[in-house]
Amino acid sequence: MTRIRFQRSLDDLKEKLLVMAGLAEQAIQRAIEAYRVRDLSICDLVNRSEVAINRMEREIDQAALDLLAMEQPMAIDLRFILAVIKINSDLERVGDAAKSISNRVRTMESMAQAELPVDIPRMASLAANMVRKSLQAFIDGDAEIAQSVLSMDDAVDAMNRAAHRTMTEVMANDSHLAPQALNALMVCRSLERVADHATNIAEDVIFWVKGADVRHKASIEAAAKTAAKLQQ
Repeated sequence: MTRIRFQRSLDDLKEKLLVMAGLAEQAIQRAIEAYRVRDLSICDLVNRSEVAINRMEREIDQAALDLLAMEQPMAIDLRFILAVIKINSDLERVGDAAKSISNRVRTMESMAQAELPVDIPRMASLAANMVRKSLQAFIDGDAEIAQSVLSMDDAVDAMNRAAHRTMTEVMANDSHLAPQALNALMVCRSLERVADHATNIAEDVIFWVKGADVRHKASIEAAAKTAAKLQQ
């Protein structure tokens, strides 16, 4: 495979991943809207999109593996393909989280509306913004944008912990609201997972661009120094 053909294949792989990213981002937005308005027709859209996301995951994985087998790329190209494979998996799981939320909406259809002391729309907005920024970092190959996503994860984790405490109290003190509180708690848990997947994507972008492993709260600078030592 010539360099020009190989670069074209890398560009095609990136385009496929961006299409899948759009589907995953749309799915989570629809799931939250379904939760907000209790609309089962939106849930149907989420479920259909999951089928498309799963199909694209298989196609992207196969395309990436084919490139690894045929070209045996080195350095940044190798990191790019490995990052695509990992990001692909996280996007599929964002789709799973969206379906999980839509399933909760179906469960809540027969329940009475209840005002619960938890700000799910705010948590959803933050998690969705993390996904959006991590994908922008991938599009631009921008490690600094990716790093900013990592700092947002703590806020979502804190909101999830607060929701857990609050909903546990609601279930203990107002048993008639226990089903609604449990469903709200599970939606928060799904949103926390979305934020985790966005964090993973951001970390993979940094790995691709900088050759630095920033998992487990490592900084770009520290991870880059470790990577440089390993290459000596």
